[in-house]
Amino acid sequence: MRRDVRVSFLLYDERSGFIGASISSTAVRVGVQLPEVEREVRWPEVAAIARAAEESGFESIWVGDHLLYRGGGRPERGPWDAWTQLAALAVLTSRVRLGPLVAATAFHEPGPIARMAASIDEISGGRFVLGLGAGWNETEFRAFGFPFDRTVSRFAESFDIVRRLLAGEHVTLEGEFHTVDDAVLLPPPRRRVPIMLGSNGARMLGIALPYVDAWNTWFSSYGNTVEGFANLRADIDAACLRADRDPGELIHSACVLVKIGDRQSERPYDVPPVRGKDLAAHLRQLAEAGADEAILVLDPIDERSTREAAAVIVDGK
Repeated sequence: MRRDVRVSFLLYDERSGFIGASISSTAVRVGVQLPEVEREVRWPEVAAIARAAEESGFESIWVGDHLLYRGGGRPERGPWDAWTQLAALAVLTSRVRLGPLVAATAFHEPGPIARMAASIDEISGGRFVLGLGAGWNETEFRAFGFPFDRTVSRFAESFDIVRRLLAGEHVTLEGEFHTVDDAVLLPPPRRRVPIMLGSNGARMLGIALPYVDAWNTWFSSYGNTVEGFANLRADIDAACLRADRDPGELIHSACVLVKIGDRQSERPYDVPPVRGKDLAAHLRQLAEAGADEAILVLDPIDERSTREAAAVIVDGK
């Protein structure tokens, strides 16, 4: 069904500050992912890209939570710690929402995950979104000593503890993988931190959909096409109904791989990217297919591409 959709993309004017500007008839919020392992990036450049994203009008910025990549014919590589970056970004920025895309529950005990989320939300003034997943990259699990068996079952216990702590509960649970005894977050969070699930797996959806505020999919999971997202959105809506959840209450978020300009690519492609000149139209079509949010994964990921992506969205209105 075609939606009657409208959305604004924020623009920045140095004299008057942030102003609203409609780019077209889309109803999709537009965010951007910061560099992860495309190349080695030092903090000053990460900070510059984040500032550029906020100044250019993006609604959110996101940081991948990974430890180490090997293989694929590329040198071994790893990003900076996601949680440390997010705490710094909470101070560096003033408007954008921010969060991990997505945090692997396997890498930390659930209590510290909830505490870090509440703390960054406090520091940011209520702009944090807790993206959660089970993790998938066996290389980093093995390298850093995290169990790689029964990842979904481990996620289920961790997720239960995290969401209840963030809801302000005193939590006691003696599980197979995690144990907490009358745990509580103090100081208490000022609000219930929103949670976004990063998974399309049937069991993961069944565990999380009754509780999460948003769902996100990586671009390769739907082919980076509007048709692919529409089909996946239908599957997620069906999963919502099975979980006794109104699909209309869930924010549907899609990562979008975008090639900006003609510079050399920083990553191999497993799906065709959206070209910059087509981005505004693609976002309109995604919104009509049911996307509430698009998180751009730019190639290359740098300050120039971030500003150019914002410009082509506005120019494409």
